[in-house]
Amino acid sequence: MKMIQTVTIHLLIGVLATVIPKFSLASDLHAQDQYEENLIQTIDDLSQHGLDPALERIEKLVAENPNFKLAQLVYADLLLAKTQSIHDFGAHPDASKKQIDGLRDEAKQRLSHFSSPPNKNAIPASIVKISKSTKHVIIVELDRSRLYVFENNQGTPRLVKDFYVSIGKKGADKLIEGDKKTPIGVYKVTRFIPDKKLPDFYGTGAFPINYPNKWDYRLGKTGHGIWLHGTPVGTFSRPPLASDGCVAISNTHFTLLQSFVDVGESPVIITKSINWLEQADWLAQQKQLENLARDWRDDWESLDSARYLSHYSESKFSSNRKNFKYWADRKNTINAQKTFIKVALSNINIFRYPGVDNMLEFYFNQDYRSSNYNKADKKRLYWQLNEKQQWRIIYEGPA
Repeated sequence: MKMIQTVTIHLLIGVLATVIPKFSLASDLHAQDQYEENLIQTIDDLSQHGLDPALERIEKLVAENPNFKLAQLVYADLLLAKTQSIHDFGAHPDASKKQIDGLRDEAKQRLSHFSSPPNKNAIPASIVKISKSTKHVIIVELDRSRLYVFENNQGTPRLVKDFYVSIGKKGADKLIEGDKKTPIGVYKVTRFIPDKKLPDFYGTGAFPINYPNKWDYRLGKTGHGIWLHGTPVGTFSRPPLASDGCVAISNTHFTLLQSFVDVGESPVIITKSINWLEQADWLAQQKQLENLARDWRDDWESLDSARYLSHYSESKFSSNRKNFKYWADRKNTINAQKTFIKVALSNINIFRYPGVDNMLEFYFNQDYRSSNYNKADKKRLYWQLNEKQQWRIIYEGPA
């Protein structure tokens, strides 16, 4: 029996190696989820201390959370390993291939996160600048099935929470209605829907987001009803590719997420992967890019239409289906009627737009004053780097 267990441990470690090559548990493991942490520690116990300590830990885990299907599968494997040699992950004979494949993928994503976690001091390049009024930013990293919550720490994003999530059955970059893909872009939470107003399938609540946004409409993307939501009662988590396009998170984590989301304010960035920057590089990026709005404002206030319009792309600009020529003619006419323009910008947020090469989204409060017209509103600008390495505005409109 002892020999069988020893051989089985090596086989299980070998199977895990195919799931996560060169798996190594991070020494400073501090999971946001005690169940996930115990699952990872079980695998570490198996590799470091053998079958019995791993079995003891996983047994406690499934007793505490019997709805954690991945933990149940690992538990079944370890129990089976007590009596016979097993040769694959998910060796239970009653489990279907579809179920096993989904749980294998979930194991891969969870283990991958803990084998190569982000540097705690690193900052996503996609968050260029956050305003004082933006308390938190949510980023969903689709390739790693992970949702990150960043707190605004005096203008610097600080990672405070991260959770495993499921996304669309067909993966990323939603294009059309019913394609079962999760969109890529920068979005806002539009409202909160409590569980009492939802079918059980959506768990403890839902945060709809504003897909399709202005950029999605420009690209002709269709569809609706993309939410961040919980999981059905009796289900702790789902495989990485399991939804019809939404981002699904465990009910426990959805409840935690609620305290970080301000409806209508909190940005939700959905991206395939995160480019992490050290703080010095992030600050240099911010200094370079935040000057774009300042220079644009200064040239607008100058009443020199040529200087002002030089910030716009003649070939790519569009606003409410109006092209650059229409925009330029209108601005020339308006500026000729004024003796002064003053523009105050506040609450500026800047994000690198995911899924598009070298594009930025600015949105901010704009207080426009002139000799014959005043208006305060919220503004959105999309900037893109052209072939001459110049940032130019390709969209302007209300936020």
